[in-house]
Amino acid sequence: MATPNLQVNNLTKSFGNLVLFENISFGIAERHRIGLIAKNGAGKTTLLNIISGKEGCDTGEIVFRNGLRVGYLEQHPKYPAGTSVMEACLGHSNYGRGIAGQARNDDDDAGDDDGGDDDDADDDNADDGDAALLAKQILTKFKITDLNQRTEELSGGQLKRVALAAVLITKPDLLILDEPTNHLDLAMTEWLEDYLSRGTYSLLMVTHDRYFLDRVCNEIIEIENRQIYSYKGNYNYYLEKRQERLETMGMERERAQNLFRKELEWMRRQPQARATKAKARIDSFHDLEEKLKQNRTSGDVQLGVKASYIGNKIFEAEYVSKRFGDIKIVEDFNYIFSRYEKLGIIGNNGTGKSTFIKMLIGTEQPDSGRFDVGETVKFGYYSQDGLQFDDRMKVIDVVQNIAEVIDMGDGKQLTASQFLQHFLFTPEKQHSLVHTLSGGERRRLYLCTVLIKNPNFLVLDEPTNDLDIITLNVLEDYLATFKGCVIVVSHDRYFMDKVVDHLLVFKGKAEIQDFPGNYTQYRESERVKGEGSKVQGEGYKVEGERYKVQGSSTLHPPPSTHHPSPAKLTFNERRELEALDKEIPALEAEQKALEQELSTGTLANDALLQKSQRIQKIIEMLDEKSMRWLELSEKDCDKF
Repeated sequence: MATPNLQVNNLTKSFGNLVLFENISFGIAERHRIGLIAKNGAGKTTLLNIISGKEGCDTGEIVFRNGLRVGYLEQHPKYPAGTSVMEACLGHSNYGRGIAGQARNDDDDAGDDDGGDDDDADDDNADDGDAALLAKQILTKFKITDLNQRTEELSGGQLKRVALAAVLITKPDLLILDEPTNHLDLAMTEWLEDYLSRGTYSLLMVTHDRYFLDRVCNEIIEIENRQIYSYKGNYNYYLEKRQERLETMGMERERAQNLFRKELEWMRRQPQARATKAKARIDSFHDLEEKLKQNRTSGDVQLGVKASYIGNKIFEAEYVSKRFGDIKIVEDFNYIFSRYEKLGIIGNNGTGKSTFIKMLIGTEQPDSGRFDVGETVKFGYYSQDGLQFDDRMKVIDVVQNIAEVIDMGDGKQLTASQFLQHFLFTPEKQHSLVHTLSGGERRRLYLCTVLIKNPNFLVLDEPTNDLDIITLNVLEDYLATFKGCVIVVSHDRYFMDKVVDHLLVFKGKAEIQDFPGNYTQYRESERVKGEGSKVQGEGYKVEGERYKVQGSSTLHPPPSTHHPSPAKLTFNERRELEALDKEIPALEAEQKALEQELSTGTLANDALLQKSQRIQKIIEMLDEKSMRWLELSEKDCDKF
């Protein structure tokens, strides 16, 4: 039997009374690509740090094959002040050469036992010129172009990409990657996915990107209840076998099983979804209507927190323009946001996605034009930099300071503690101090503080970074039943496919495409264009410029032959839409007045019954008319 590249034997790690894992063992064979899954706080990063020698363990050993070269990407890499980008890459390329077959805790002496020398290392990695050329190629893919820039001047995302490039150019035998797709845009993620899929090395990786796991890994290991469970297949296979394990063991985990059953059912539908072309806009809204009907009748909703009332007017962007120096973000941008819309925003880093969001919620002002936001809109904003807590507070106190009780609708309520449990904070963890939480747990707590305020319009800017897959399942389940509006900015393709019904694609230089479908459908549409896409793209851009001169938005450029323009409103449809604009507010006002009468407690029984029946009828009428208004208004806005 061949010697494995890495063998972990009977490993135990604890922090005080908290035991992360106990007597776990597993091996990594040649060309095995393993994805490590566990909920936040279960010890994923700690395990990688132990394997890399950056952290000790209580008991057990880590044994490497003699002469093995290891490349390790940390979750939060650091370099000495004054280090340039290229120096960071070429200096890091020496890391891990000559790790020997011994207990990894003896890390200081590990480099002395490989029997190799610097000449051997140079033979394997080529000369510095070749390494520098490879570094430039990979850094270019990661949008890092100033190779002399000091690492302390880089953003956190740029620093992570430099560190990833530094690891890849070593051409190691074993790659250990902690959240490699964080801070990568979609194009970078797909490039890395292809790069790793073609490599001959072994891989141990922590990531929340489920498409990445499914397409790169051939084995999944999961830390659960301090133990290791191994699944010899990709993420889809893991979902199937994990479900079988839970059912076989007879665990009373109905809620967790439901989440993963939904995940499995959705994954099974994907081969067909990936093969289809982008749907027409009207089809996407029929799908949305069906989803909304299902949400109203579903009997297994796990967390359907009541959203604050939201009226018909959400927001309108009217000729919005924004630029920073020579960099255009948007120009003469027009858009009408619909009730219950679930919109995804994608695009490369630096194309203005976060700036657009900040203009919408009012923290950044456009240079010209305006966002006209409806009076009933109540934003819930999850930002990339909004993670600020008093580390001396208990987890439960953070949430209770916002709300003691959460209205679930239908007369049901949750305490703050019950709400936290839905987001995987056990009663014990709720009474821990914030400073003891892992990075992912802090993100999860931040998410709870946003959702508990009962917003009716959620704006989520990179919500998936540092969240574990189990938490993402909970969030996706929440958003599927959320009775309000959602905008998501994310590089997580799987998350976007499950949550949104159409996209705004930020392409840079104020070019924005409105696409009627999810991310997979968008990528399929782009592939369908084939080799002619570049030529078509240039012509498309010229036409967009002509339209901007006429004062129209770049959001809705002239229709191409690949995407025929949907039919505009007929005369009768326009009259119907105008009537609905009056009927819906009138019904909402009547409903509110009846609710106030019913709450007085002074009505006779006959009147109480009559008004209750009328409210039920109004609710049914509002559902029907709102869906019709949604369909007509979206069709109408296509004229822009």
